[in-house]
Amino acid sequence: MTAYTIFGTVNTLLIIGSLIGVFSQLRTIWQRKTHPTGNSSPTALLSLNQFSVSYLAYLSFFIYGYSIEPFNHYIVWPRLIASILVLLILLEIFKDRKTRASRASVGFACIALALGVAGLFIGETFADEGRTVSTIIILVVSILIAQGYFHQIRLIVRSGSTGAVDLTMSQFILMMDISTIAFAFSMGLENGWPLLVLATTSGVTKIIIWYLFHWVKCSHTAEIRRNSMIS
Repeated sequence: MTAYTIFGTVNTLLIIGSLIGVFSQLRTIWQRKTHPTGNSSPTALLSLNQFSVSYLAYLSFFIYGYSIEPFNHYIVWPRLIASILVLLILLEIFKDRKTRASRASVGFACIALALGVAGLFIGETFADEGRTVSTIIILVVSILIAQGYFHQIRLIVRSGSTGAVDLTMSQFILMMDISTIAFAFSMGLENGWPLLVLATTSGVTKIIIWYLFHWVKCSHTAEIRRNSMIS
Protein backbone atom coordinates (compact mmCIF):
# COMPACT_ATOMS: atom_id res chain seq x y z
CA MET A 1 0.00 0.00 0.00
CA THR A 2 1.50 3.35 -1.07
CA ALA A 3 1.78 6.49 1.05
CA TYR A 4 -0.66 8.12 -1.38
CA THR A 5 -3.31 5.48 -0.63
CA ILE A 6 -2.68 5.53 3.12
CA PHE A 7 -2.78 9.31 3.51
CA GLY A 8 -5.62 9.58 1.00
CA THR A 9 -7.71 7.15 3.03
CA VAL A 10 -6.85 8.86 6.32
CA ASN A 11 -7.62 12.24 4.79
CA THR A 12 -10.98 11.01 3.53
CA LEU A 13 -11.88 9.67 6.98
CA LEU A 14 -10.94 12.97 8.60
CA ILE A 15 -12.80 14.93 5.93
CA ILE A 16 -15.84 12.87 6.88
CA GLY A 17 -15.09 13.95 10.44
CA SER A 18 -14.97 17.56 9.29
CA LEU A 19 -18.39 17.04 7.67
CA ILE A 20 -19.64 16.03 11.10
CA GLY A 21 -18.11 19.25 12.40
CA VAL A 22 -19.79 21.40 9.74
CA PHE A 23 -23.09 19.64 10.41
CA SER A 24 -22.56 20.33 14.13
CA GLN A 25 -22.42 24.05 13.32
CA LEU A 26 -25.59 23.74 11.26
CA ARG A 27 -27.29 21.84 14.10
CA THR A 28 -26.22 24.55 16.57
CA ILE A 29 -28.00 27.13 14.42
CA TRP A 30 -31.14 24.95 14.22
CA GLN A 31 -31.10 24.44 18.01
CA ARG A 32 -30.75 28.17 18.62
CA LYS A 33 -33.74 28.75 16.32
CA THR A 34 -35.81 26.22 18.25
CA HIS A 35 -34.66 27.38 21.69
CA PRO A 36 -33.83 31.11 21.51
CA THR A 37 -31.40 32.46 24.12
CA GLY A 38 -32.33 35.99 25.18
CA ASN A 39 -31.84 38.56 22.46
CA SER A 40 -29.18 36.49 20.70
CA SER A 41 -30.04 35.53 17.12
CA PRO A 42 -29.58 31.97 15.79
CA THR A 43 -26.49 33.02 13.80
CA ALA A 44 -25.06 35.51 16.32
CA LEU A 45 -21.36 36.28 15.74
CA LEU A 46 -21.14 33.90 12.78
CA SER A 47 -19.01 35.64 10.18
CA LEU A 48 -20.68 35.66 6.75
CA ASN A 49 -17.25 36.53 5.37
CA GLN A 50 -15.63 33.46 6.92
CA PHE A 51 -18.31 30.98 5.85
CA SER A 52 -18.38 32.37 2.32
CA VAL A 53 -14.63 31.84 2.07
CA SER A 54 -14.89 28.35 3.58
CA TYR A 55 -17.47 27.53 0.93
CA LEU A 56 -15.11 28.67 -1.83
CA ALA A 57 -12.32 26.58 -0.32
CA TYR A 58 -14.39 23.39 -0.37
CA LEU A 59 -15.71 24.10 -3.85
CA SER A 60 -12.27 24.87 -5.28
CA PHE A 61 -10.92 21.60 -3.85
CA PHE A 62 -13.88 19.79 -5.43
CA ILE A 63 -13.07 21.27 -8.86
CA TYR A 64 -9.32 20.71 -8.43
CA GLY A 65 -9.88 17.06 -7.53
CA TYR A 66 -11.61 16.19 -10.79
CA SER A 67 -9.35 18.42 -12.90
CA ILE A 68 -6.05 16.70 -12.10
CA GLU A 69 -4.86 13.34 -13.41
CA PRO A 70 -5.75 10.86 -12.13
CA PHE A 71 -9.25 11.82 -10.96
CA ASN A 72 -8.88 12.19 -7.19
CA HIS A 73 -11.87 10.56 -5.49
CA TYR A 74 -10.32 11.28 -2.07
CA ILE A 75 -10.72 15.02 -2.73
CA VAL A 76 -13.81 15.28 -4.92
CA TRP A 77 -16.75 13.63 -3.16
CA PRO A 78 -16.17 14.71 0.47
CA ARG A 79 -15.61 18.30 -0.68
CA LEU A 80 -18.83 18.27 -2.69
CA ILE A 81 -20.78 17.22 0.40
CA ALA A 82 -18.97 19.85 2.48
CA SER A 83 -19.85 22.54 -0.08
CA ILE A 84 -23.52 21.64 0.19
CA LEU A 85 -23.45 21.73 4.01
CA VAL A 86 -21.74 25.13 4.11
CA LEU A 87 -24.24 26.37 1.53
CA LEU A 88 -26.99 25.40 3.98
CA ILE A 89 -25.25 27.44 6.69
CA LEU A 90 -25.09 30.44 4.35
CA LEU A 91 -28.79 29.96 3.68
CA GLU A 92 -29.52 29.98 7.42
CA ILE A 93 -27.49 33.19 7.83
CA PHE A 94 -29.52 34.78 5.03
CA LYS A 95 -32.83 33.63 6.54
CA ASP A 96 -31.79 35.04 9.91
CA ARG A 97 -30.35 38.38 8.77
CA LYS A 98 -31.96 39.04 5.36
CA THR A 99 -29.20 41.46 4.39
CA ARG A 100 -28.07 42.29 0.88
CA ALA A 101 -24.66 40.75 1.56
CA SER A 102 -26.11 37.44 2.79
CA ARG A 103 -28.48 37.30 -0.20
CA ALA A 104 -25.60 37.91 -2.61
CA SER A 105 -23.47 35.27 -0.88
CA VAL A 106 -26.16 32.58 -1.14
CA GLY A 107 -26.93 33.47 -4.75
CA PHE A 108 -23.27 33.34 -5.77
CA ALA A 109 -22.78 30.05 -3.91
CA CYS A 110 -25.70 28.41 -5.71
CA ILE A 111 -24.48 29.54 -9.13
CA ALA A 112 -20.88 28.47 -8.39
CA LEU A 113 -22.01 25.03 -7.22
CA ALA A 114 -24.10 24.53 -10.35
CA LEU A 115 -21.14 25.48 -12.58
CA GLY A 116 -18.76 23.29 -10.58
CA VAL A 117 -21.00 20.24 -10.86
CA ALA A 118 -21.52 20.94 -14.57
CA GLY A 119 -17.74 20.94 -15.05
CA LEU A 120 -17.59 17.46 -13.54
CA PHE A 121 -19.69 16.10 -16.40
CA ILE A 122 -18.06 18.05 -19.24
CA GLY A 123 -15.02 15.77 -19.03
CA GLU A 124 -11.54 16.20 -20.47
CA THR A 125 -12.37 19.35 -22.40
CA PHE A 126 -12.62 21.10 -19.05
CA ALA A 127 -9.73 19.37 -17.30
CA ASP A 128 -6.84 21.74 -18.08
CA GLU A 129 -8.95 24.88 -17.71
CA GLY A 130 -10.52 23.51 -14.55
CA ARG A 131 -7.15 22.81 -12.99
CA THR A 132 -5.83 26.27 -13.80
CA VAL A 133 -8.98 27.98 -12.57
CA SER A 134 -9.21 25.89 -9.40
CA THR A 135 -5.51 26.45 -8.61
CA ILE A 136 -5.99 30.21 -8.89
CA ILE A 137 -9.13 29.98 -6.76
CA ILE A 138 -7.28 27.93 -4.12
CA LEU A 139 -4.50 30.53 -3.86
CA VAL A 140 -6.98 33.40 -3.70
CA VAL A 141 -9.07 31.48 -1.16
CA SER A 142 -5.96 30.91 0.98
CA ILE A 143 -5.61 34.68 1.28
CA LEU A 144 -9.35 35.11 1.85
CA ILE A 145 -9.38 32.39 4.53
CA ALA A 146 -6.73 34.28 6.47
CA GLN A 147 -8.79 37.46 6.07
CA GLY A 148 -12.13 35.75 6.73
CA TYR A 149 -11.04 33.98 9.90
CA PHE A 150 -9.30 37.16 11.07
CA HIS A 151 -12.76 38.74 10.85
CA GLN A 152 -14.27 35.88 12.87
CA ILE A 153 -11.43 36.04 15.40
CA ARG A 154 -11.86 39.80 15.75
CA LEU A 155 -15.60 39.39 16.40
CA ILE A 156 -14.88 36.97 19.24
CA VAL A 157 -12.11 39.09 20.75
CA ARG A 158 -14.11 42.33 20.58
CA SER A 159 -17.25 40.78 22.10
CA GLY A 160 -15.59 38.45 24.62
CA SER A 161 -18.01 35.76 23.45
CA THR A 162 -18.08 32.92 20.92
CA GLY A 163 -21.81 33.39 20.23
CA ALA A 164 -23.10 30.73 17.81
CA VAL A 165 -19.58 29.66 16.75
CA ASP A 166 -19.27 25.88 17.15
CA LEU A 167 -16.00 24.55 18.57
CA THR A 168 -16.61 21.02 17.29
CA MET A 169 -16.51 22.25 13.70
CA SER A 170 -13.11 23.90 14.20
CA GLN A 171 -11.69 20.82 15.90
CA PHE A 172 -12.78 18.44 13.15
CA ILE A 173 -11.62 20.76 10.37
CA LEU A 174 -8.23 21.17 12.09
CA MET A 175 -7.74 17.40 12.05
CA MET A 176 -8.71 17.39 8.38
CA ASP A 177 -6.21 20.17 7.64
CA ILE A 178 -3.39 18.24 9.30
CA SER A 179 -4.16 15.10 7.27
CA THR A 180 -4.52 17.19 4.09
CA ILE A 181 -0.98 18.52 4.61
CA ALA A 182 0.31 14.93 4.84
CA PHE A 183 -1.76 13.91 1.81
CA ALA A 184 -0.42 16.86 -0.22
CA PHE A 185 3.15 15.69 0.39
CA SER A 186 2.22 12.12 -0.64
CA MET A 187 0.78 13.45 -3.92
CA GLY A 188 4.06 15.17 -4.70
CA LEU A 189 4.49 18.93 -4.57
CA GLU A 190 3.78 19.30 -8.30
CA ASN A 191 0.13 18.33 -7.74
CA GLY A 192 -0.17 18.83 -4.01
CA TRP A 193 1.23 22.30 -3.36
CA PRO A 194 -2.10 24.15 -3.71
CA LEU A 195 -3.63 21.83 -1.09
CA LEU A 196 -0.60 22.38 1.14
CA VAL A 197 -0.93 26.17 1.01
CA LEU A 198 -4.65 26.18 1.77
CA ALA A 199 -4.57 23.48 4.47
CA THR A 200 -1.72 25.21 6.32
CA THR A 201 -3.52 28.55 6.25
CA SER A 202 -6.78 26.96 7.41
CA GLY A 203 -5.07 24.94 10.16
CA VAL A 204 -3.40 27.98 11.73
CA THR A 205 -6.72 29.85 11.92
CA LYS A 206 -8.47 26.86 13.56
CA ILE A 207 -5.79 26.67 16.25
CA ILE A 208 -6.42 30.35 17.06
CA ILE A 209 -10.22 29.80 17.18
CA TRP A 210 -9.70 26.80 19.48
CA TYR A 211 -7.57 28.92 21.83
CA LEU A 212 -10.20 31.68 21.89
CA PHE A 213 -12.79 29.28 23.33
CA HIS A 214 -10.41 28.87 26.28
CA TRP A 215 -9.73 32.62 26.40
CA VAL A 216 -13.44 33.47 26.56
CA LYS A 217 -13.89 31.23 29.62
CA CYS A 218 -10.77 32.32 31.52
CA SER A 219 -10.03 35.92 30.55
CA HIS A 220 -11.18 38.78 32.77
CA THR A 221 -10.99 41.05 29.72
CA ALA A 222 -13.43 38.79 27.86
CA GLU A 223 -15.83 38.93 30.82
CA ILE A 224 -15.73 42.72 30.87
CA ARG A 225 -16.40 42.89 27.13
CA ARG A 226 -19.34 40.45 27.41
CA ASN A 227 -20.89 42.47 30.21
CA SER A 228 -20.45 45.74 28.34
CA MET A 229 -22.36 44.31 25.37
CA ILE A 230 -25.22 43.11 27.58
CA SER A 231 -25.59 46.43 29.45
